[in-house]
Parts: sequence; structure tokens; C-alpha cells
Amino acid sequence: MARYGLLIDTKSCINCQTCNAACKANHGLTPVENFITYQKDEVGAYPNVRFVTSPRQCAHCDNPPCLAVCPTGATYRNEDGLVLVDADRCIGCRYCQQACPYDVRIVREDTGVVDKCSLCADRIAQGLEPLCVKSCPTSARTFGDLDDPDSDLVKQIALKHAEPIGGELTGARVYYAR
Repeated sequence: MARYGLLIDTKSCINCQTCNAACKANHGLTPVENFITYQKDEVGAYPNVRFVTSPRQCAHCDNPPCLAVCPTGATYRNEDGLVLVDADRCIGCRYCQQACPYDVRIVREDTGVVDKCSLCADRIAQGLEPLCVKSCPTSARTFGDLDDPDSDLVKQIALKHAEPIGGELTGARVYYAR
């Protein structure tokens, strides 16, 4: 069993939003629904401050606050530890949306289900990488097994001194190189 994660290199990201377009098409999202959003982050300290664009999506946390507050079990973990949503069990209470420290959950317009990035769990099950990774024209995204010391993901995280946005707050599996 793998412990999948993702590295987003904000220095390589050109804010083209191809990852979001691929995600939207794959998941049937409307023009206003996004599993990936973009935030400008201030990096550094005065007088050496710069801004980077950080694509944000579900961090598939090891300790997800959204899972703990879901009253129906609609938010759950699969065998690979990915945090997923069972649309049939979701009652649209939005507790998970409020509990998420990364503000990456959306309410689907057509169903009222509170949904989010699945890291393309269906593709992973077929041995494929997530579409946001596959579609990135600058290879700013690296996917792999966080428990495999020989994986490109683990090597790139170490090489680029990447960290999750919230540090150790939730055990996020999405790392950012800034």
C-alpha cells in the first residue's frame, strides 16, 4: 500500500492553469467550480520579498479535520489513505468545508454535495498519475509514494526543501517548493 503525495514547484509553475482545466474536464465541473485554486503567497522577508502563485487543492492529509467532523461518513479514506467523498452519503451540511484549513472544498451546483480533489484516485488505481500532473506543461508537479525513498517525489521534496503549506498541522501530503 502506497502513501501517495504531490509536490508543486511554485518556481516552475507559470500559472497557465492547465492542471485546473484538465481537472475540470475529467470531473465534469462547471465553469465556476474548481478543485484547484490559485493563491498569491508572499515569500521571504523584507527587503527580499517576492510573490509566488501557489496552486491549492486537497492536501489528502494524514490527520484530516474534514474527516473527523463528517456526521455521515461521506468523507472517508481509501486503502491508499487518500481522502475521498462518497456523494451518496453526503448530506451537504458543509461541516467538512468549514473544518478544512486549506479552503479547498466546493459545493457541487448540480447535487449539493461538498466535493474536492480526489487526486484522481480512479487513475491511480489504474497505475496512472493524476491528470493535473500529466497535463502540466512545465513539469511543476511531481506525484509519487511518500514512503518510497527512491521515488522521484521523495527525492524532489528533499532536493527542493519542499514543505506542506500548514507544516505539520494536518500531515498534508501536498508539498510546495518555493
